[in-house]
Amino acid sequence: MDAADPLRHFRDRFALPDGVIYLDGNSLGCLPKATPDRVAEVVQTEWGKGLIGSWNSAGWVDASQRVGDKIARVIGAGAGEVVACDSTSVNVFKALCAAISLNPDRSTILSERGNFPTDIYMMQGLEALTGRRITARFVDGADVVSAIDDDTAAVLLTQVHYRSGAVRDMASTTAAAHARGALAIWDLSHSAGAIPVALNDARADFAVGCGYKFLNGGPGAPGYIFVARRHQEAAMPALSGWFGHARPFDFEDRYEPAPGIARFLVGTPPILGLAALEVGVDLMLEADMAALRVKSMALGQLFVETMEPVAARHRFTLVSPGDPAERGSQISYAHPQAYPIVQALIARGVVGDFRAPDVLRFGLTPLYTSFADVEAAVRAIAAVMDEGAWDAPEYRERAAVT
Repeated sequence: MDAADPLRHFRDRFALPDGVIYLDGNSLGCLPKATPDRVAEVVQTEWGKGLIGSWNSAGWVDASQRVGDKIARVIGAGAGEVVACDSTSVNVFKALCAAISLNPDRSTILSERGNFPTDIYMMQGLEALTGRRITARFVDGADVVSAIDDDTAAVLLTQVHYRSGAVRDMASTTAAAHARGALAIWDLSHSAGAIPVALNDARADFAVGCGYKFLNGGPGAPGYIFVARRHQEAAMPALSGWFGHARPFDFEDRYEPAPGIARFLVGTPPILGLAALEVGVDLMLEADMAALRVKSMALGQLFVETMEPVAARHRFTLVSPGDPAERGSQISYAHPQAYPIVQALIARGVVGDFRAPDVLRFGLTPLYTSFADVEAAVRAIAAVMDEGAWDAPEYRERAAVT
């Protein structure tokens, strides 16, 4: 399977540590080999020698839009509809506020219980900030569409669920929101670079995502926000920072939003982070997304099939959908001892992660995960369970980051 993989040459473009099977790219992507030299160039030449002149000569001032336009190609958006900036959390807040500004007569924002916490927290914070003029409402995932009503200003959903990997149909859900006069905001953090995304085909209104998972931008890489072109001139940014001003270097006292997507910028662009992110995005753009999706589903199916006897023997429950087409690029299992099992696997060089309360997640990043990696990882799981190796005190002690 590895010999027939059309994406196999991408593996050599990443700095993969020896002796490690890395199945956590859905949490932090691996380091592209080209990133250190690019960041060093920015630090030593553009900053070190060009100094402040590099805002113009090295194109720093346009970096958020330039990288945003590249991300747009990954997520099915057009040029001028995405900017790379801030964090996912901040961009969620911006998207929610913008959607409310377009639907001022409505007072409810809707999401599902168990959505990624930062999305839920931002909704709750906005509710508190507005003195409950805006109400955050949460329903079970299966009930989201039926819960959209005439008071729903916006629906905030994750395309690929962070815990289970289940994929929500973006086009039909967006259409259902629009049919009731609501706007659709999509969190793409676990889908951009992992599965094909078609924002404009689905008529999405807003979208956000992070740069450090499948886009391989590095820890704390800038996030991004998509605003459909049809909304850009009417949507008012709640965070009216100076880089979102129409003429930031006129230093005027009165805020005037920039035309287009630039109004969703806030503060000074994080140039070092954007430089690293751009390398990861450029690498992603070299890959054929259709081939990437085919490999992702094949990796997942191999994992599930190879894991079946281990799961039956040791009480693992598959949390991810059984149909490969209905899950993103990860496989998740539930087990009562999930945390120590993950720690025991990491000690053996198989890096997955744990999500409370009882989920083991294994990210399958098609650009650098091999089929041999999957087979070896399942063998390691079987060994850890058959030997009872997970049942050691050092594996039960919770670290700050799980």
